[in-house]
Amino acid sequence: MRHPLTLTTVFRSALLTAGLLAAVNGATAQVRLPRLVSNGMVLQRDAPVRIWGWAAKGERVNVAFLGRTYQATTGPDGQWRVTLPAMKAGGPYAMTIKGSNQLELTDILVGDVWLLSGQSNMETPMSRLRDKYPAVIAQAANSRIRQFEVPMSYAFQQPRANVTGGKWVAADPQTVLQFSGVGYFFAKEINARYQVPVGLIKDAVGGSPAEAWLSAAALRQFPTYEQQGARYRDSLLVANTKQRESAAVADWYKQLYQADQGEARGQQKWSTPEYDASAWATMNVPGYWASQTPLGPVNGVVWFRKEVDVPAAMVGQPARLELGTLVDADSTYINGQLVGTTGYQYPPRKYEVKPGVLKAGKNVVTVRLINNGGRGGFTLDKSYQLTAGGQTLDLRGPWQYKLGATMPPTPGTTTFQYQPGGLYNGMIAPVLPYAIKGVLWYQGESNTGRPQDYQALMTSLIADWRAHFQQPKLPFLYVQLANFMAVKPEPGESGWAAVRDAQRRTLAVPHTGMAVITDAGEWNDIHPLDKQTPGHRLALAAQKVAYGDAKVVSSGPLYQEMQVTGNKATLSFTSIGGGLVAKGGPLKGFAVAGPDKKFVWAEARIEGRKVVVWSDKVPVPAVVRYAWADNPEGANLYNQEGLPASPFSTEPDPASGATGRL
Repeated sequence: MRHPLTLTTVFRSALLTAGLLAAVNGATAQVRLPRLVSNGMVLQRDAPVRIWGWAAKGERVNVAFLGRTYQATTGPDGQWRVTLPAMKAGGPYAMTIKGSNQLELTDILVGDVWLLSGQSNMETPMSRLRDKYPAVIAQAANSRIRQFEVPMSYAFQQPRANVTGGKWVAADPQTVLQFSGVGYFFAKEINARYQVPVGLIKDAVGGSPAEAWLSAAALRQFPTYEQQGARYRDSLLVANTKQRESAAVADWYKQLYQADQGEARGQQKWSTPEYDASAWATMNVPGYWASQTPLGPVNGVVWFRKEVDVPAAMVGQPARLELGTLVDADSTYINGQLVGTTGYQYPPRKYEVKPGVLKAGKNVVTVRLINNGGRGGFTLDKSYQLTAGGQTLDLRGPWQYKLGATMPPTPGTTTFQYQPGGLYNGMIAPVLPYAIKGVLWYQGESNTGRPQDYQALMTSLIADWRAHFQQPKLPFLYVQLANFMAVKPEPGESGWAAVRDAQRRTLAVPHTGMAVITDAGEWNDIHPLDKQTPGHRLALAAQKVAYGDAKVVSSGPLYQEMQVTGNKATLSFTSIGGGLVAKGGPLKGFAVAGPDKKFVWAEARIEGRKVVVWSDKVPVPAVVRYAWADNPEGANLYNQEGLPASPFSTEPDPASGATGRL
């Protein structure tokens, strides 16, 4: 794939708006810097480093760093830049930039810079993981690990010149709470192994599909996505759409509040502990009211109450109320006092309760739960408890409930940051001049409805970013999708499995690596709390792909080829390390089909460095699949180094016709 845009073209187009403003407003056009070039930054070692900014047209700018001075003259567009030669790891250093004014930057490190991108599982901060990794957070004082968080920003008309906010922050027990969980665990390992500073540029947006991160040039290969993104270049259309949709949603919530009997004026609100709820029906929590109650799949608001007997030892001190995750939005009260509210389903409800809220004896927990569409309720297999003073009260079991108001589903809205090209223009283009070691990518959940496009999208994205960074061998390391959703008893089709296979096939692109985590997910949470496993496995991939350690076993087994003899299919693998193993018992997770593509579970055994698969129901195997499910529970093929095999299908790629082998 050819990319006609050179770095100079991208750089100039990305900075055009700011450059023109500087030229027009020359009286005040002092030397300015992009936000990334700032105090505490980490510069890439062993590679040329660009320092850039803006000033008045024709202004001479000097950059002094490590005993040398570099000069540049601002062009007609108000831009200037210098290139520093490759440097060894070290610091902290200072830098002086001087034109008509002088800027001093301090606390600069030289090390390895990694761009973190994708969607919410890359975005998930350590703050959400504090209960799982309290010791890691408490010991996070390391000024040689730093993060710059790029705020969410999209643009459709042209690439942005600068990120909209952010600053470089060194890790300590407080600041690390905003670090990407995956990124921090990765950085810890790289810093410890190579003893160099590590800078993370967190550049991810929850829910974003892959096409949102493609440039205009790359989108030309995908006419449907290109046309979809092109319509949002009309700024008036975007503004009118936002206004219309916001008004519709606001009106929905206004009507909901007015219709909600629990909030009705002139009568006792249902959140008060004195309210008589003796006539309310009961439902078991956790669970969903569509499957447990006569309400069915109603949208609107349902109120829940539970009386809890609190011992005196829990009173007068801080408490925590944990309510798993709720579908969709909640306002939660204890004894009539609001203790927490969350606007959508995914964040864990862990509400801190101030001393004085709990009292000895009967306490009333009330949840006003809004369901915007689909099944409302309390997510299964989560923690539902009240804790204080070292004691824990289990809140599972019967809760009273009553319908507050019935509504149609919430009006749909346009999520502009998900539209093709918007995030590239808003969040990647401004970062392009900054030298990086490689990319860490965790994304794909939002493309599971269109898995047939995913390999082509990712192949194009990798080439696109490499062209714009002008690094044709830029290491691109990514996380394969985790296991998620309920386990299904029989083999079948799965968008999640198809995306995983597309991710596996993308390893055919040179200088890529993949972390398999089908053993690290949670069936009931699209945001698994285990972020150490993907961070560690990305670090293994980095050792091999980015740092050239040929001896490291960086991956679990990867399907290579299949040979069929009689009713048996013999599979060969790469990345088997010290050998293939079945973890925890007999080999499981394989399905086989004949030419009719009707899959049945298969027997499988390891024979040396290969796996033999068969079923008495399939006389001539045509296709073998492994771990092909949303949640491939029981799939247990590993190598001796403890790394899981990637899910795969041996059938040709449905989009390209290429075989399943790499």
